[in-house]
Amino acid sequence: MAKAKKIKSILTEQSYTFLKSYINNPSPTGFETSGQKLWLEYLKPFVDSHFTDPYGSAVGVINPSAAFKVVIEAHADEISWFVNYISPEGLIYLKRNGGVDHQIAPSMRVFIHGKKGKVKAVFGWPAIHTRMGADKETQPKVDNLFLDCGARNKKEVEALGIHIGAVATYEEGYEELAYDYLIGRAFDNRIGGFMIAEVARLLQVNRKKLPFGLYIVNAVQEEIGLRGAEMIARRIKPNIAIITDVTHDTTTPMINKITEGECSCGKGPSLTYGPAVHNKLLDVVQAAAVKNKIPLQFHTVSRSTGTDTDSFAYANDGCPSVLISIPLRYMHTTVEMLHKDDVEHTIKLMYETLLSLTPKTNLSYFS
Repeated sequence: MAKAKKIKSILTEQSYTFLKSYINNPSPTGFETSGQKLWLEYLKPFVDSHFTDPYGSAVGVINPSAAFKVVIEAHADEISWFVNYISPEGLIYLKRNGGVDHQIAPSMRVFIHGKKGKVKAVFGWPAIHTRMGADKETQPKVDNLFLDCGARNKKEVEALGIHIGAVATYEEGYEELAYDYLIGRAFDNRIGGFMIAEVARLLQVNRKKLPFGLYIVNAVQEEIGLRGAEMIARRIKPNIAIITDVTHDTTTPMINKITEGECSCGKGPSLTYGPAVHNKLLDVVQAAAVKNKIPLQFHTVSRSTGTDTDSFAYANDGCPSVLISIPLRYMHTTVEMLHKDDVEHTIKLMYETLLSLTPKTNLSYFS
């Protein structure tokens, strides 16, 4: 496979301006509306029509009257916390909303999204001086973590609009690092939403006409069981689905390559082998990569992909589906890190794959 090389950017200054605002905007699972509105406003100029479903998945459509339907998909939600209990002293205890990592929480700053708007708070943690003996190495757990918003009793907390069921998201946002790296919370998987929108933009800019209906899908509630993808797959009933999500860069410490495979930021998108991935569609994607000199990496899954690929693959009567992942460091932290070259290569791979597909593309295993 071709080696990664510096490519001429297909992204614009406006593209990155949108990406920054999109990453900085909180969209916790079950409460994705504000992010979906941002995404749709950016996407609308590049599509013929759009719609949303009852739980907030958003879809832009090119050629909506076409009988043959192809989906490119990402998920819009990010991990967060639920307010679960407010103590008489005004401290706020939590439950997970998705796979949020409790071990990174102490001393983090958050926004609590209450009935009166955002409230700033912090994850408190006892000073090391006060943790003596066996308690010195006490580990953060969901049941010993709490938020402090400055209130000193329950009444003061509630006066800020904070209520049981309010969600809290980490404050940290988008930043650029040296050597074309980006960091932020919620690159999992709003980078996917950004990339599928850019595919739609490129199709319009380059005046490409597709022989099928293209559905650009930003689904909700992936982090708690692929629920949004389940709903929207049944509604659209696509013939082909191309899913994009993040995967682990395994080159940092404390990750076992023997079990996790080898993947590195800056070396191109990663394609998945697994039961839900349609092998002939995977061949089409690989052929597009070879033809256009797009570097690839590969990984395997033994059962589920853990992504919306599974929901599309097994929806309706079965839908040939493929997973294109972008390498990410430090997943489910506030400093998720990825490389600009991988963003560009992943967009280009989806774009070129779409241009190679037709309703007559033979994906049958038996012909």
